[in-house]
Amino acid sequence: MTAPTAEAPDAVTAPGTRPAPLVGIVMITRNRRERLLATLERVTRLPEAPPVVVVDNGSSDGTAAAVRARFPAVRVLTPGRNLGAVGRTYGAAALHTPLVAFSDDDSWWEPGALARAAEVFAAHPRLGLAAASTLVGTDADADADPLNAILAASPLGREPDLPGPSVLGFLGCAAVARRDAFLEAGGYHPVLHFGAEETLLAMDLEARGWGVAYCPALVARHVPDGAEGAPRPGRTARVRRNALLTAWLRRPLRHAFAHTLRLALDGRTDPEARLALREAVRRLPAALARRRLLPGLVERRVRALEMAP
Repeated sequence: MTAPTAEAPDAVTAPGTRPAPLVGIVMITRNRRERLLATLERVTRLPEAPPVVVVDNGSSDGTAAAVRARFPAVRVLTPGRNLGAVGRTYGAAALHTPLVAFSDDDSWWEPGALARAAEVFAAHPRLGLAAASTLVGTDADADADPLNAILAASPLGREPDLPGPSVLGFLGCAAVARRDAFLEAGGYHPVLHFGAEETLLAMDLEARGWGVAYCPALVARHVPDGAEGAPRPGRTARVRRNALLTAWLRRPLRHAFAHTLRLALDGRTDPEARLALREAVRRLPAALARRRLLPGLVERRVRALEMAP
């Protein structure tokens, strides 16, 4: 398989005008108007002045009208229903910048991070998506997200043409993607909606020869709801559901059947596992209709991750 190449993103500048932005921001939200407005206050003050697209996933709290009134330069898309993570794909398609930085209504980028992202992607043409380092909280001494250490220690190692360790997972609200690569891979898969949906996207990027790497020089902030960022209700079941659906979408049948059996056995005593299995079965016909095995090299990388201690 021949790895894709990409032209370095260059700004086209007319004399006396500001360079065209290289990075745009896509934010998804639903019924969190005040949280979103506070986040947009930060995002719209970034020195890179990125264009911002907000995808309102079917809010009923006046989110779209409030954003348009307070931030007229922000483009608001209202698909009319909750697209889940596919809202990010919807927003990326509406942007015209070479790179897309993703945020949620409770996350934003540190000043200068997007400029560094443009430099990193220009220097690494095979890079399809960069996973950022994430700080949890607003204080100067905010804690590092535990995911940072996991990504930094990826057993996949570091490839010479990528800016950091290769990974097959990331935090969706703290990532920058090459727009063409992201859309070529299909963006986020509609069968998964929400819940560790990033893994399938990373697989699909690698299946097309794009690199996915952890880039700690890019820093995002995340302030999740709940005590110390506790998972939202139902998230555990959604993550387990989507892990099973990902197996049926991309992995060999023996792996998919084994994963199904494990979840069924866990469901004998675990109500979250029972819920995950029930929801996965409901979505399984749609997954099977879109089933496409990973290339052998990518499948071997997935197995290496599974076998790592």
